[in-house]
Amino acid sequence: METRGMSKNAHEQELKSERDYLDDLYDRLDGKRAKVKAQYRAALGGPIDLQDGGTLVARDAEVRALAQRAARLDVADQGLCFGRLDTLSGERLYVGRIGIFDDDNDHEALLLDWRAPASRAFYVATGANPEGMRRRRQFHSLGRRLVDFTDEVFGRPDPDAGDDSPFSSDAALLAAVNAPRGEGMRDIVATIQAEQDEIIRLEHPGVLVIEGGPGTGKTVVALHRVAYLLYTQRRRIERHGVLVVGPNQAFMNHIGRVLPSLGESEVVFSTVGDLVPGMHVTAEDIPEVARIKGSRAMLAVLRAAIEDRQRTPEQPLEIPLGDVTMQIAADTAQWAIDEARASGLPHNAARAVFRDIVTYVLTERGVARIGRGWLTRDNKDAWAKVRADLLADLEDNERFIAALDQLWPVLEPQELLAELYTSPERLRAAGADAALLREVGDAWTTSDVPLLDELVDLLGRDKAADDAAAQALKEETHYARGVLENMVAHEDLMDDEDLLLAQDLIDAEALAERFLESDTRDLAERAAADRDWTYRHVVVDEAQELSEMDWRVLMRRCPSRSFTVVGDLAQRRSMAGATSWAEMLEPYVPGRWVYRSLSVNYRTPAEIMTVAAALLAEFAPEVRAPESVRASGFHPWSRQVTADQMPAAIEDFVAAEAAREGTAVVIGPPGMPGVVAPAETKGLEFDAVLVVEPAAILADGPRGAAELYVALTRATQRLGVLHQHPLPAALTGLDELTHR
Repeated sequence: METRGMSKNAHEQELKSERDYLDDLYDRLDGKRAKVKAQYRAALGGPIDLQDGGTLVARDAEVRALAQRAARLDVADQGLCFGRLDTLSGERLYVGRIGIFDDDNDHEALLLDWRAPASRAFYVATGANPEGMRRRRQFHSLGRRLVDFTDEVFGRPDPDAGDDSPFSSDAALLAAVNAPRGEGMRDIVATIQAEQDEIIRLEHPGVLVIEGGPGTGKTVVALHRVAYLLYTQRRRIERHGVLVVGPNQAFMNHIGRVLPSLGESEVVFSTVGDLVPGMHVTAEDIPEVARIKGSRAMLAVLRAAIEDRQRTPEQPLEIPLGDVTMQIAADTAQWAIDEARASGLPHNAARAVFRDIVTYVLTERGVARIGRGWLTRDNKDAWAKVRADLLADLEDNERFIAALDQLWPVLEPQELLAELYTSPERLRAAGADAALLREVGDAWTTSDVPLLDELVDLLGRDKAADDAAAQALKEETHYARGVLENMVAHEDLMDDEDLLLAQDLIDAEALAERFLESDTRDLAERAAADRDWTYRHVVVDEAQELSEMDWRVLMRRCPSRSFTVVGDLAQRRSMAGATSWAEMLEPYVPGRWVYRSLSVNYRTPAEIMTVAAALLAEFAPEVRAPESVRASGFHPWSRQVTADQMPAAIEDFVAAEAAREGTAVVIGPPGMPGVVAPAETKGLEFDAVLVVEPAAILADGPRGAAELYVALTRATQRLGVLHQHPLPAALTGLDELTHR
């Protein structure tokens, strides 16, 4: 290829020079990788040096850090360097996935990390604002081999450099967006656009909302923002990791490669249905029930459901105690309930307060009954001894324990919620909507997950169980201390006065924890399994679908309130979802959230966006459709068929697309055999899309228009529509396109 303004011979010489430079970068990359892997092996198998402050914990941390460095170097093979900047002063700055420095030349930067401040001009420089740059060169590589490059020269051309007619940098962008889709979302590190770069590098400590229509790249921008934050704030973020929340597992699989391709692995990917460890829920409630469960009003329902289980006895409960029989009457239970609630503790922890009050009443009255006629409170020692005997009797008194379980039971979230859903009486007592009644209480839906998570905090843990766990650790620590002392006793200290003792390597408590459990999981695995884990940053995609109760779950996961929120209110399908960002965010981060929008559609070609925009104008006239950056040359088509013809027509589409390079999908109304529901394609992209029965999608509930809008905007190249019934009015323009 000959660059305009540069002879073929000059172009070939320049290409060879660039190839030599990139080959040198790859040699240095290989050297760095070999060095890090050698350090990793040495750290893994080497001795612990106390003079350097080494311990088992420090060694493990070093091993993990080296493993992460090695992983970041491994992902740099593909597209290590993707461009060059030439400054007005004549300096050349190469930009790539990672930074590489010349250790022999005062750490000169041979390759700038794309996230470094000096790399910003690569994404934002324009002819009007060149950012001190004369030229932007973009490389086109295949594996490690540089295939070609294109130049964009800013300001006046330099005749001496052969820059009389520069190429536009749009070539790299258009090549990327026109390329056939493979499996999974790709990073855009080589083609980030100016409006995207501004958002990626935004220094805001609170919540950043990124809104954009279909194809604007809001998801991939959010993921690159995570990579940027990890680069600039690694020490703050990396130890606790990042949580990325998306609408469904297909979407999570689709985006899951982006951050690893950028060298970042300390990330947990989750759907709302997976936010409670041990649960994987995909079922959905009908829209009205989902709306009820998603409302913040459910907090009062859950609290009332718990209080409904804190009861006074209808008749006094008899408790045999020593030689007397005592009673737990309604007034005693009510006093205990009032005190337990006033403690402010979660239900299960407050059971100890309830028990203490009831125990006090029973034992004090029991002592008075037993000592009637011979014992008074003035005889403190005798009174205390009799009371101690009664306390011992209560310790394992089956009738007393049964009474506690009846009046203030230990509750588990799933048990409580399941019993609430199956009981009309309990629903009424909790002030809940009768629509929540269902036959199978534990047939969990995604709307139940935030309620179960809320109950974890409202119920808390059983203090007695926590005390038992603490006692178990205490016993293991005592045993471990004995093991260490025995090891020391058998060490010959006379052989070497500098000999390390067992206690020097590990203390008794740490050894006890190793006896109880050895946790070798990486950060992402540990975080995903720990309900109480808190993250330093959270990304929420398709955020318009989240309910008020969903947001409570996420805010608990990130006390620092550092979020990147991605969504499009026009695509909202959930009745429990957001109608405005302020409505959802102000209760948690008042004044600490900022809004940014993306206006350019990089995915959906203009031909398809014209069709989708007509629908958008009908159901959301206040929303402006994003402007497509390109045309595909393929006009959308529609075809009306009979019910008998429909299966064969779908098969024809699938067979035709199978012969092409790229991906394809058939989208239709929920529940229709052989098609994918629009909700399952949110955030995904395909080369070709066939939408079946758009009128049925449109008629599917109050958000049917948003569902159809999603379906129409998944294609990057080709869109077809099959319909048995007449097209919706907003799509009648398809017939004109079909018959051109």
